[in-house]
Parts: sequence; C-alpha cells; structure tokens
Amino acid sequence: MVAVRDVTDETFEADVLVRSEEVPVVVDLWAPWCGPCKTLGPIIEQVVAATEGKVELAKINVDENPRAAATFRVQSIPAVFALRERRVIDQFIGALPEPAVKEFVERLAPSMSPADRLVAVGSEDALRAALDLDPGHEGAVVALAELLVGRGAEGDVDEALALLARIPESAETRRVAALARVGAGGRVPAVEDVEAKLDGLLDRVKEDEAARQEFLDLLEVLGPEDPRTMKYRRAMTSRLF
Repeated sequence: MVAVRDVTDETFEADVLVRSEEVPVVVDLWAPWCGPCKTLGPIIEQVVAATEGKVELAKINVDENPRAAATFRVQSIPAVFALRERRVIDQFIGALPEPAVKEFVERLAPSMSPADRLVAVGSEDALRAALDLDPGHEGAVVALAELLVGRGAEGDVDEALALLARIPESAETRRVAALARVGAGGRVPAVEDVEAKLDGLLDRVKEDEAARQEFLDLLEVLGPEDPRTMKYRRAMTSRLF
C-alpha cells in the first residue's frame, strides 16, 4: 500500500477525496521555498509511514498545483489537513514538533483489533480467521475477495462476489468486483484487448444492460488514473444521453 503520494491538480479527486473514503488521508500543503515545510516534511512522512497503511499522506506543492491548494483556502504554509469520507476532520498550521505530529496522526489511526492483526498477515487462512471473528470486516473481505479473484477459478470468483456483497459498496469493492466479472484472473487486460472490448461494447451500452455493466467493469479495472478511463466514460455518456 502506498503511504505517501505526490498529488497534483489532476489527481486530487482520486488520491485525496476518493481515497479518504477508504482510509484517513493527511494532506501536507508545502512549497520548495518554505523553510518550515522542509522541517515538517520528513517528520510527517515518518510518522504516517509508521501507521503501516492505516493513514496515508498526500503532499501538494502549492506552487505547481494551485487548484488543489485552493480547496483548503489557506494563507500560510505548511498547512496540514486530515480527511475522512471526503471531509476535513482535523488540521494544523506551521511546523509542529514530532510528538505533536505523532499525536495528530495517531488520532486518525484506529487501534488494531484481533481481526486487523490477522488481516495484516494476509494469508488466506488468516483472512478467513479474521472473518470468523468479524464477518463484516471490510479489509478482510476485500483482501480475501481479491485473492480469490486472482486465482480465477469459477467457484472462487462466485465466492469473491458473495463476500463483497456483505459490505457497503466502495471504490475498492467496485474494483475487485469488476475484476471478478471481467474474468481477467485479477489482471488488467492487455492494452489492445481492453480497447477492442470497449470499442465493441460502446454501441451496445444504451440498450444492453449486460454490455453496459461489462463496459463499466472494464473502466473500473483500468482505474481512474488511466487516461482511457475518462475518454471512454465520455464516449459512453454521449451514447446514453
């Protein structure tokens, strides 16, 4: 799991807002000329990394990404914001000392339950044991479903979809379910294959619900950062409306 991301105006939606639906995201607004930013940067990176994925860090260079920076309406940097479910839930301005930064981040990181510890192990046996303890554990459900999809057997895929149905829909559940339905064994299809499939489905998306679902699943597999995703979403919209 990526703990630190350099976020741009173009990736802000996916890397900060969408990602905050899955895990708390700390946003560090900085600039190369800012002395206190240089002091705070390594501290906050180290503290976030110590959460082992329970909190992620998004760094925004305010000089290069004015739109993303303007979202927070700050007038001085460094400025740090914590987001969960697309909402700012905590913040501070200036270069705090490490103990204060650690306290700030630890307030965002939930303590580990026995099921959490099993999920961290990551094996199939551990994930199943985690679900025995907590049948609705989102991390265990998604991780086990992705493992099953990666194996690609028909029974495994059916079980993966059944597992995902236990928990509320999210960006991660949509991605793994799409992989299951696309039948790519957990892998993104080759460039020429996915484009050929999308082109072939495009004329059918308005009238054929199954074609529309397959089209959307392929876009989920590609992910929001792939430039083809936006291109084909626009093409689908033009067909539907």
